[in-house]
Amino acid sequence: MYSKKFWTAVYEKLYMIRLFETRCVQLYRQGLIRGYYHPYTGEEAIAVGVCAALEKGDCITSTHRGHGHCIARGADIRKMVAELFGKKTGYCSGLGGSMHIADFDGGNLGANGIVGGGIPLGAGAALGMSIRGEDRVSVVFTSDGASNNGVFMESLNLAAIWNLPLLLVVENNHYAVSTPIEKSTRETDIYKRGIGYGIESFSVDGNDVLEVYERAKESVGACRAGRGPILMEAKTYRYGGHHVNDPGLYMPKERLDHYQSRDPVAIGRSYLMTQGGAAEDEIRTIEQSVERTFEEAVAYAKASPEMTVEEFMALVEAY
Repeated sequence: MYSKKFWTAVYEKLYMIRLFETRCVQLYRQGLIRGYYHPYTGEEAIAVGVCAALEKGDCITSTHRGHGHCIARGADIRKMVAELFGKKTGYCSGLGGSMHIADFDGGNLGANGIVGGGIPLGAGAALGMSIRGEDRVSVVFTSDGASNNGVFMESLNLAAIWNLPLLLVVENNHYAVSTPIEKSTRETDIYKRGIGYGIESFSVDGNDVLEVYERAKESVGACRAGRGPILMEAKTYRYGGHHVNDPGLYMPKERLDHYQSRDPVAIGRSYLMTQGGAAEDEIRTIEQSVERTFEEAVAYAKASPEMTVEEFMALVEAY
């Protein structure tokens, strides 16, 4: 059993991620967000459960579907929305957009538009922690699609032989764009790949925030004690196509219905009631607070300036 304070914080993050993705898709349709947009809808429990197990000095690397990781790690929603709007007040001055948000101060080394691109970055961060003798852990969020990229096994092998404080979290939502996992690999239990490298590897229900949190907490503790790396596969299902312009017609309705019947936000809400002792009116108050925070962030982003051409050119010349 965990405290009401714990479950309130968990639910706030779950609800914020769901609200953020739902509203930002609408803002995208209005032309306020440009480029690609990959919602994290349906996978919220993984980011929230893992990040709840981390300490302030720990770091994460993210993916192209990275809004949830950023929010779960404690990002400023105003700066996130501003970044998606391409505004100067965003995390990356509006230059990164949806797929490249980074918050170094918050321990987020960045999302990555390259599938699997964050894996060696996270392993490198763990190597630095090990060399410096720091009591820190590096968490890599990656995907089932990235598990078929060579850098996945290369980074895992290096982390294993160097005994790095690395938790590799595979968010298995069953699709690499539109390719189902059973069409890309014979063994669909991705966690088993870690066994061949002699590291602790296991699978969790990625829709159950409590299960994710408890296994992540154990894993992070093991990494701090020098028993890393660890591979955790979190099985889940996205609620739509690969991005907002993909209708996802290749996704079987019965499978989508199954995962939506175990909605991660609803499960988190249930825990807040049953373990946290929160009443319906208290939960609605939490949700209203989150909604106000998001709408204030939208107003902030709309009022923020874009980078001038002169400022942009100065950056180009500097780098």
